Amino acid sequence: MLPVLVKLGPITIHTYGFLFAIGVLMAILLTLHLSKKRGLDTKVVADFVFITILIGLLGAKIFLFVTEINHYLKYPGEIKYLLTSGGTFYGGLIFGALFAVWYIRKHNLNYRILGDIAAPAIALAHFFGRLGCFSAGCCYGREAHESFFGVTYHSTYAHQHTGVPLDISVYPTQLVEAILNLLNFIILITLYKFKKKRFEGQIFILYVFNYSIIRFAVEFFRGDHDRGYIFGGIDHPFSSLSAPQLISIIGVIISIVLYKIFKKKGEQHRSRNQIKG
Repeated sequence: MLPVLVKLGPITIHTYGFLFAIGVLMAILLTLHLSKKRGLDTKVVADFVFITILIGLLGAKIFLFVTEINHYLKYPGEIKYLLTSGGTFYGGLIFGALFAVWYIRKHNLNYRILGDIAAPAIALAHFFGRLGCFSAGCCYGREAHESFFGVTYHSTYAHQHTGVPLDISVYPTQLVEAILNLLNFIILITLYKFKKKRFEGQIFILYVFNYSIIRFAVEFFRGDHDRGYIFGGIDHPFSSLSAPQLISIIGVIISIVLYKIFKKKGEQHRSRNQIKG
């Protein structure tokens, strides 16, 4: 791990922030590239992406505070770290999605087309973000005991900022999720590039479904402090249900419902085109 990438006098560049910025930049460039290929107004799309990212960052921090409110009430001095923390991904996704619905309606955009364009970009940005998590020590896993799959942290700087345990083997949940997000990106961009989707919105639906499964599974091995449990607790992860896991279940249900709705819309669109032809 390398929590601090560069330190020159008063200037400190954290590896997490650097990788997060790279992920956001890559996502923006990919979104604009796909939008231009699709013939969309890139200025409108650029505004949409930029503002959505800002709203998502705010939502990620709010969601982190709400789901870990017991921790922050117990250690109020750590609230200040919300300013430098990336927050929770689900919080950013939910707040960003709510804003996206409003923006799309206001500008009369096609939400299914935009969803298909944004999905691979989100997965790519998340890949870089989780690499940043590993470098910073946040979102760490449970104790791995004698497992060959464990990693050990030694940075006191990271421990002070994230609470990651030192000199104890833990599961590298950040790297696992990063690899799975990269795989998700490859699947989504391949389907998009080779036009394998059967209807508009299918790429976005697949993203929601895939990530919900990824997060639900990885959550069993997370060891960072309480993220909010519906029942049970962090000491018994396999007999508990965390807030992110509940959201993952909802994500799977939503993706199935949207699949049926979007598929029907796609069939109706093809039927109208055949009639016109």
